[in-house]
Amino acid sequence: MPDHAPTLTNAIRTHRIWGQLSAPARQRLAESLSLRSVAAGEPLEIGDEHAAAVHWLVSGTLALQDEQGQPVVTLQAGDFMGTAGQPAVASARAQTDCQVAGIDAALVEALREDSAAVAFLLPSPSAAVLVKPRDRHSAEPALNLMTAPVRSLVKRSPITLPPHTPISEAARVMSEQRVSSVLIVEQEHLFGLVTDRDLRNRVLAVGLDPSRPVADITTLAPLTIDVQNPAFDALLLMARHNIHHVPVLDGQRIVGMITATDVTEQHSTSAVYLAGEVYKQTTVEGLQAASTRIKRLQQSLANAQASAYSSGHIITAITDALTSRLLQLAESQLGPAPIDYVWVAAGSQARNEQTAKSDQDNCMVLDDSYDEALHGAYFKALAQFVCDGLDACGYIYCPGEMMAMTDTWRQPRRRWAEYFARWTSAPDPKSLMLTCVFFDLRAVHGNGALLDDLRRDVLQRTKGNSIFLAYMVGNALQHQPPLGMFKGISAIRSGEHKGTVDLKHTGVVPIVDMARVHALAGGHEAVNTHDRLVSAAAGGSISEQSARDLREALEFLAFTRIQHQARQISAGQAPDNFLPLDDISNFERTQLKDAFTVVQSLQNVLGNRYQAGRF
Repeated sequence: MPDHAPTLTNAIRTHRIWGQLSAPARQRLAESLSLRSVAAGEPLEIGDEHAAAVHWLVSGTLALQDEQGQPVVTLQAGDFMGTAGQPAVASARAQTDCQVAGIDAALVEALREDSAAVAFLLPSPSAAVLVKPRDRHSAEPALNLMTAPVRSLVKRSPITLPPHTPISEAARVMSEQRVSSVLIVEQEHLFGLVTDRDLRNRVLAVGLDPSRPVADITTLAPLTIDVQNPAFDALLLMARHNIHHVPVLDGQRIVGMITATDVTEQHSTSAVYLAGEVYKQTTVEGLQAASTRIKRLQQSLANAQASAYSSGHIITAITDALTSRLLQLAESQLGPAPIDYVWVAAGSQARNEQTAKSDQDNCMVLDDSYDEALHGAYFKALAQFVCDGLDACGYIYCPGEMMAMTDTWRQPRRRWAEYFARWTSAPDPKSLMLTCVFFDLRAVHGNGALLDDLRRDVLQRTKGNSIFLAYMVGNALQHQPPLGMFKGISAIRSGEHKGTVDLKHTGVVPIVDMARVHALAGGHEAVNTHDRLVSAAAGGSISEQSARDLREALEFLAFTRIQHQARQISAGQAPDNFLPLDDISNFERTQLKDAFTVVQSLQNVLGNRYQAGRF
């Protein structure tokens, strides 16, 4: 046994995860560890032979950084790096004297098999946590853009000119610098943007005197993006507004410029390519053809072991793109909207939690100047066009008709305020159901301020409303995890789905429902379930540990659901939510049971807290 074994043995025994192991497993771990010391300020060097290992920070603090040297997280003693689901980092540097233990990936899997608790608390190893330069672009392009900040796309310092610069001089600078655009800056503030297209269309095509100031052809107040935003946001911004150049800002400071070629990956199943294709379509038939690639996109994400959180955001972004493009096409046929409106996603689309199998839940909030006689026919036709188009693209009509094409769910803001006032003051079963659907709302297209004001009003009504919340909890508890009397998994006993568990309605939905209650109780504006749990923990309505347990259970159940659907798609089957227990190993079944147990336990806690308020 190595000299450091006594110290490590104690560290293992008292560790929050390793302490769950059996005594023989703890002994095996202690004998197998390779311990290294790293002095404060020194980098942690990880060679190729360690690429698939988990690294345990036994003592000290360690800072992880991305490719631009920006901090990602500071690890404390007891933390790990190298587990699945963690963001990619480029380097690690000791902040204080550290001891780091490298653990072979095979040993980690053996330890996970020793204890169900360890299996649940410690994800499988991932080779992507510390990334060598040659590997940085090997992942699926959509994942690079989803996790990388816009900063990583900026290739050079900004090329800037003052507004009084002659057009001919601007063209010369662009030619010399080999750029397709230049930023127009006055007193260190962004004034506008000039592109090579502007030179063609606004100068050459109309015979404008090139000695005139460049301000004459500048696009004023261009759309910008913050340096910290995900790169995928830049793609969507470009596609949504049909632009190819976006200035990058850090606060008010100009950092640089990114172009469409910086964010476009020519790969037919990447989210970047697919979103761009969506916005190029001019017919519903074209959108329908583009939407057939969504299933392949989910397969690609599943094969890349993308987290459920990231996959949900990526898949939903394509749904948003299809919805926005359908609205653009509708307006091109019907003419501009006569008054302001906002098209609102509900349900899983609102939460950024969609998979390849989704129906449509949506509504419209119209400006209070709405007049049925003047405006009714226009918005009815608009909603019908978009809902029909979404159905053609594979998002089937909502069985409960909770869509903007239904007159009830296409109303002015004042009517929506009346709806929520009635639902929260008289929480009968139908009102509770409608609140569950329509509290999860997110603006997709139009004047988002119409929804923002409405959401703030609703949160004011629900925050601290113990009677309403008690009824919401009672409604939420109707979805129970499939656990039997002795805490074993109880599969569906008969019918088409015999021998399966419903990962959506008995796994994911109960967590979604609990997170919604916490958001209503605390007045939190987050819509995504993971983000709601983070906000709830920060606000004190749920403990940090309970919120973390629910987030991890959600990630595991949603990830398992995505992988199940990807296997079905590969086999040429229609994806569903029903996982056959015979298709998974005993080890996976144990993980599934542990996740269900966490959900059931925290449902009981929530029920005990609120149910007395109903009487």
